[in-house]
Amino acid sequence: MPAIVRSARRLAFPLLAFGFAASALADPAAHIGNVTITRDDWGIAHIDGKTDADAVFGMIYAQAEDDFNRIETNYLVNLGRLAEAEGEKAIWQDLRQRLFVDPERLKADYARSPQWLKALMQAWADGLNHYLATHPDVRPRVIRRFEPWMALSFTEGSIGGDVERVPLSQLEAFYGRKQIAMTADEKGLLYREPQGSNGIAIAPGHTKDGHALLLINPHTSFFFRAEQQVKSGEGLNAYGAATWGQFFIYQGFNDRIGWMHTSSGIDNVDEFAETIVRRPDGGLAYRYGKALRPVAERTIRLAYRVADGTMAERSFTTYATHHGPIVREADGKWIATALMNRPVPALEQSYLRTKARDYAGFLKVAERKANSSNNTLFASADGDIAYLHPQFVPVRDDRFDYRRPVDGSDPATDWKGLHSLASLPQAVNPKNGWAFNTNNWPWTAAGKDSPRAADYPRYMDQVGENPRGPHAERVLNAQARFTPETLIAAAYDPYLTAFARLIPGLVAAYDRAPDPALAGPIGLLRGWDHRWGLESEATSLAVFWGEAMWEPAAGPAKDAGLSVWDYMATRASDTERLAALRAAVARLTQDFGGWRVPWGEINRYQRNDGAIEQVFDDARPSIAVPFTASQWGSLAAFGAKRYPGTKRYYGTRGNSFVATVEFGPRIRAWAVSAGGESGDPASPHFADQARLYAEGKLRPVYFYPDELAGHIGRRYRPGE
Repeated sequence: MPAIVRSARRLAFPLLAFGFAASALADPAAHIGNVTITRDDWGIAHIDGKTDADAVFGMIYAQAEDDFNRIETNYLVNLGRLAEAEGEKAIWQDLRQRLFVDPERLKADYARSPQWLKALMQAWADGLNHYLATHPDVRPRVIRRFEPWMALSFTEGSIGGDVERVPLSQLEAFYGRKQIAMTADEKGLLYREPQGSNGIAIAPGHTKDGHALLLINPHTSFFFRAEQQVKSGEGLNAYGAATWGQFFIYQGFNDRIGWMHTSSGIDNVDEFAETIVRRPDGGLAYRYGKALRPVAERTIRLAYRVADGTMAERSFTTYATHHGPIVREADGKWIATALMNRPVPALEQSYLRTKARDYAGFLKVAERKANSSNNTLFASADGDIAYLHPQFVPVRDDRFDYRRPVDGSDPATDWKGLHSLASLPQAVNPKNGWAFNTNNWPWTAAGKDSPRAADYPRYMDQVGENPRGPHAERVLNAQARFTPETLIAAAYDPYLTAFARLIPGLVAAYDRAPDPALAGPIGLLRGWDHRWGLESEATSLAVFWGEAMWEPAAGPAKDAGLSVWDYMATRASDTERLAALRAAVARLTQDFGGWRVPWGEINRYQRNDGAIEQVFDDARPSIAVPFTASQWGSLAAFGAKRYPGTKRYYGTRGNSFVATVEFGPRIRAWAVSAGGESGDPASPHFADQARLYAEGKLRPVYFYPDELAGHIGRRYRPGE
């Protein structure tokens, strides 16, 4: 293996070290007079602009008012500059990002972008810079001036990104010349609350009033998106959730269509095992067929903040093949990662779909094939509904198992163009009258009218089913004439499908080997209806039991090629089941004084300040939340756990923005966000939705001016 060049030095002018020269701020007056921001009585910004660029200017300005810290942090992450704020501990995360996101390439991409898109990116930068100019008390951690090309670093609004599949431990091992074991989390052995979502589309023939319905229910980290309405005189009128720092509504609706994205189980990030050869001249090559190709080398320089507040720099020589950057080594091979890297089409697709007027227009935008990780649930005023798979899907030889590194020296493993949209799994206007996705496979998306797995390559799905899938089918099959209210009720249905499957096995294990010490807990679970609730003691006991079962089962489940749920249901021994129940009883007793504890005493919502990483405290006020983690099949998800110094569980992800939309002659919509719109604890809109959120109650959306009238908190122009 070649030596990997590294260096570290102090920087006198860290902001100029990367060539991020400050461009002149465009005259904000060109936008300010054409933009009005109206805050409703929930603090939600309704932005009106004369042009799309004016609307973008106002949209991002309003976001900055609500939580500039999250905007800047998102761009520090996506530009690979987080270490400039958080120190050398973030250097490997920055290196991973910069392997795929090169600022110089983004500048070139910006220069080649269509003029309409350049105008939007310029307006985006101008809006953020105008906010900073008019708020001198706001002190950015790093980025003091935004450049329009920076918008291309963050073009897809889902939480996380494809690049995050690269394990940081192995990246550090390779480029840091260390021996580092892959973590249990990287191996998939620890439970992670799905960062995914639920989406449901109901056809007019399946609703009481003959209007299509759409459930928008992203499961992300809390406070990850702003709720906004953005309008212009050029046809833009979108409402929904916008990821902080982006100028498009990621999950939402306009007056004709709605779109909901759910993280997909598709395999669109592949690893290629490269055979490296040192040439006679000392250079590096890799085998490809019968030929040797040169390994590309690039120097990446990363700045980082040191303890005294000054900046230092580390330099890395990085490597790549035509498959992608080298990210680790395994079994004597260098591993290259291939993923979608099309920032301009991705930003075009993310923005233009918000202006589509019907299903045909939505598909025309999707032909850019720049969505690699998200399924879509679609509904429209025309009555169309659909489940759509991600549009960026490389064609591959299905003989190979792309869930593992494939032989990069074999040309047969290469990507061979992209699938056509027609060749992807989809369910368009299914006869059953509904379509859904819960981050599960697409093979049940429309019941009996779903696409069939046998008709598609294996790489179309790699995660299979999860407990929310059968739960969604259960509530969708329960009625034939939905209303917005009954769709909301379905989204908060308390049935826990995982426990309905797992608890009978536990009870049977006890019946085969009774233990008087467990008679009470078994009796409670035996009589339980498998539904969560604030007063439910069985929910508390079941969750603690399931967690005690999960971690020991994760490794064997992976080795057996099973989901953890399937392994727990079919492979766990009676001894393991009963031991986990004893552990659950002991933990409840230790933390709460007994094993009969109402779920609402444990499961809590708390937000103490505007920090991205919250510190929780059992002694401070919190709100009881009845729904559980989606891990157990709850459609309404509240991913909570204990934190250092706490006994109670505090949620940080799951239901974050929930909306139901009815596409009648006039749009009708209801929504709720976790906590509130503002990240400022002093704002009345920091926590004004928290109680509604915990109770599963949605408030009316003020989509039309006549609905907004009477609910106006403030109307102003940016900078006033």
